[in-house]
Amino acid sequence: MNDKTLKKRLMTCRKILVVKPSSLGDIVHSLPFLNSIKTCFPKAEIHWVIAKGLEGLLECHPMVDRLIIINKDMWKKLSRTTATIKEVRNLLKDIRNERYDLAVDLQGLLRSGIITMATRAPVRIGFSEAREGSRLFYNVRVKGGRDVHAVERYMKIAGVLGCDEKNILFPFSLCDCEVSNVEGLKCELKEYAVIVPGARWDTKIWAAENFGRIASLLPVRSIVIGSKGDTLIAEKVVQSSGGKAVSLAGRTSLKELIELMRHAKFVISNDSGPMHIAAGFQVPVVAIFGPTSPVRTGPYGTSNIVVESYAECAPCFRKKCKDMKCMRGISAETVYERMRNIPGIK
Repeated sequence: MNDKTLKKRLMTCRKILVVKPSSLGDIVHSLPFLNSIKTCFPKAEIHWVIAKGLEGLLECHPMVDRLIIINKDMWKKLSRTTATIKEVRNLLKDIRNERYDLAVDLQGLLRSGIITMATRAPVRIGFSEAREGSRLFYNVRVKGGRDVHAVERYMKIAGVLGCDEKNILFPFSLCDCEVSNVEGLKCELKEYAVIVPGARWDTKIWAAENFGRIASLLPVRSIVIGSKGDTLIAEKVVQSSGGKAVSLAGRTSLKELIELMRHAKFVISNDSGPMHIAAGFQVPVVAIFGPTSPVRTGPYGTSNIVVESYAECAPCFRKKCKDMKCMRGISAETVYERMRNIPGIK
């Protein structure tokens, strides 16, 4: 599609679908894109395809008119094949009936490409380097690049759509009525740090004892957060903190986690989704990076500290590793020394 045709079709854009089901950090990275297209198309309805379990990030969002929640993890189970086929058929029919003017695939996988194609939107846009053949489902392709931060990569699509790609804002949805469970702890501690010791990849995880050692040295107490699967590692952090950390791992909703991040004095984290939430609120982040690249997925902004491995194999982007020397090579003392640049830490 040439620029003239694209511009003409966008002039009558009244309904937009954004396909970005996961992951938590990636959806946070796409919030500036949401802000940009809503500013550019203020009268358009915006619908969003999101994975079950992550909807709390966009529920009640004033810029999103409808969330389409898909249970994509259940789709992988062979025992549910019949149910999955029915769910997918109904999803595609529902999406087709919405009659979107613009469909944007920020995910770039086969599944998201099929969803984008199913809209039959006059403009279907995604990245030219999208994986699993998904680029074949678009009629507008944008070169995002590889060694560029995810936020700026998504904003390239905003630019092609005629929207502002330079104004980077993270418009989180804040529902104070749904975070009462953490209000008591916030009031009790007044000032606190947040520690995020878990990650989706085993190779991203820094030793719990290191996080505990850092917590023991901080001038404020720490709240350790994570999913139910992070409970054991969170308890190890608490045990190594000398009584200066408390664990809420597995005990907060996504909205409550966002609330804790929003008011934290600073955050210490592996490369993880919660890390990006903190960065979006401009809370100072100390991020530990080993197998992944901070250039692509580091905490966005200028008030953050990235401590990365200088192992010759890093970044390798591997989810499994027998050695993990990149993470083992980062000491608690090294991280704490870098943290001295944060106001209030001596």
